[in-house]
Amino acid sequence: MSKPVVALVGRPNVGKSTLFNRLAGERLAVVDDRPGTTRDRLVAEAVWNGVAFDIVDTGGIDPPGRRGGEPLSLDSADYVDAIRAQAELASSEADAVLFLVDAQDGPTPADHEVAQWLRRLPSPPPTFLVVNKCDSPEARARALEFYELGMGDPVPVSALHGLGTGDLLDRLVESLGRTLTPITEPADDGLPIAIVGRPNVGKSSLLNRLLGEERVLVSPLPGTTRDAVDTHLTYHGTPITLIDTAGIRRRGRIEPGVEKYSVLRALKAIDRADVALIVLDGVDGVLAQDAHIAGLILDKAKSAVVLVNKWDLVPKDAHTMPAYAERLRAELAFLDFVPVLFVSARTGQRTSDILPMALRVQEERLRRIPTAELNRLVREAVDRHAAPGRGGRPLKILYAAQVRSDPPTFLFHVNDPRLVHFSYKRYLENRLREQYGFTGTPLRLAFRARSADKSRR
Repeated sequence: MSKPVVALVGRPNVGKSTLFNRLAGERLAVVDDRPGTTRDRLVAEAVWNGVAFDIVDTGGIDPPGRRGGEPLSLDSADYVDAIRAQAELASSEADAVLFLVDAQDGPTPADHEVAQWLRRLPSPPPTFLVVNKCDSPEARARALEFYELGMGDPVPVSALHGLGTGDLLDRLVESLGRTLTPITEPADDGLPIAIVGRPNVGKSSLLNRLLGEERVLVSPLPGTTRDAVDTHLTYHGTPITLIDTAGIRRRGRIEPGVEKYSVLRALKAIDRADVALIVLDGVDGVLAQDAHIAGLILDKAKSAVVLVNKWDLVPKDAHTMPAYAERLRAELAFLDFVPVLFVSARTGQRTSDILPMALRVQEERLRRIPTAELNRLVREAVDRHAAPGRGGRPLKILYAAQVRSDPPTFLFHVNDPRLVHFSYKRYLENRLREQYGFTGTPLRLAFRARSADKSRR
């Protein structure tokens, strides 16, 4: 089941990014006292009482004009309709909404407008009215004023100091447990493959090209996201679900309105997929946003194939493809295990290789290594390159086992996990790939200390 998504919404400068950082456990969002600092959203995983969910930070929602006599700095201040669409999409795409307001300011006309938008949603998710900046008993008392918004019981918190956030998370997680249904993914529709990338790189054209092959199209059905369509097909007897996504723009260049929440929709699509097709523009080359999208996929531990589209438009000679591939590997060094295909959706060049490669990558994702073979490989790796120690203590790998697939996960029993240097972990991963491939699939390596009784023995 996909992780639930929680959206933070509210007018500018109420502390959404501060609360986002608090819930995510690290400083990820830019925090500034000036209204409108957050121009789009960040996404991070939060965990509370064993429940994991994705939390999405959004830009401030406010009608054009002034707030408290201070000019708004939002670029979107002149686009009331787009801002309304932004608020509606933030709420409708999420499984729960945290509606933030400011205790110091009290209820404002902008707060009332956001509340009205939330109430008018056709199918509003659970919404929590979070009164931020309650750093004192007086501020907590002022939280009662927000009952006038008609959004239920106010939850007083201080995102800056962490006051009240535990109670908020308790209520949030309890609500998610009540409202989420286990049927959030296509059932029995085969391998889910997400097509992701920046706008205008040719994702839809590639989808159309893949569907134009001589295959049996089963049916187009609505996906779990409200404006996406999952396409179910059978490829040489193998059922596949293609998940199309909106283009993901770079932070700071996302226009207000429907496009603004494409990241959230793409995130859900990646969450539901086993394999992601990362589409690049062959003419543009690898841009920073391409690397960002690839990072989202790696964070989700999904398998991937890189598709360099529009290859027919790239001037080339006999050396162009190898040079391009080398440059791409350098730009996406953290995805050096991912296969690359040079394709053209317009002409069909090499598009017939896409689905076979995706199926191959899925097979690699499900690969299991027998324990005896794995430990033999580990012994050979240690003999070839002994593990470095620390403070005079050598690292000793006692035993290894693959504890799961999808993605492949390996547990190494060692004398002390603190002695494992990241470079040696990378070395062991490289040895696994050299021996067994795992093409296009991330590997998870975990290290656990031997138990005290085994140590005594």
